[in-house]
Amino acid sequence: MNEHCAAMIVLQEGNSTQRQWLLDQPEVLIGRSPECQVIVNDRQASRRHARISCTKQGYILEDLTSKNGTYLNGQRITKPALLVDGDEIGIAFAARFRFVDAGATVPLTLESSRQPHVRIEPASRQVWIAGQELYPPLSPAQYRLLVLLYEHAGEVVSREDVVQAVWTEEFTEGVTEQAIDALIRRLRERIAEIDPDHDYVVTVRGHGYRLQYASPDVNAPAR
Repeated sequence: MNEHCAAMIVLQEGNSTQRQWLLDQPEVLIGRSPECQVIVNDRQASRRHARISCTKQGYILEDLTSKNGTYLNGQRITKPALLVDGDEIGIAFAARFRFVDAGATVPLTLESSRQPHVRIEPASRQVWIAGQELYPPLSPAQYRLLVLLYEHAGEVVSREDVVQAVWTEEFTEGVTEQAIDALIRRLRERIAEIDPDHDYVVTVRGHGYRLQYASPDVNAPAR
């Protein structure tokens, strides 16, 4: 490892399998392409979106003529910019990173910055869990179930309501208890891929299911 290049970036919001990246190379690429060291799995990110270079002057952030822009502390950059400890790097509106300079301690708040919540974009049927897009997308049945729970966040939804919302009318009579349980379990598993530390879909024994942590700042989508 290059001792001079020892800073890191920490993911605050976005769809990626990692949370932290050590900037221990002369250049670190950010984008959707597998050749990038920091991969952002979001269509808003270009394949080669941005680059962070370790120079004698410090770490330099550069946009690689991306379609949706690279942002530094909320401002779109048009030329290379010098990073300082605590800077926020935005990759379009797909991901946000915090720059932690060499020698600085990673704040605990960055490690726990994801707050449990669900957000749904009905036009694109995209789902975000704790600020991170759920990818690959939910199956149609899983999505309809989540929308039902989302519309009634904090309330108990009965198994009968689940059947009516998820399955088409001609199939509702043949839906088994096992099929409902399997669908609930798979939705929980998909959510846990991003946030395994919180129970989003709660079983209320004898009554049904309840969704916790629905985002309060987004209107409930129509089914």
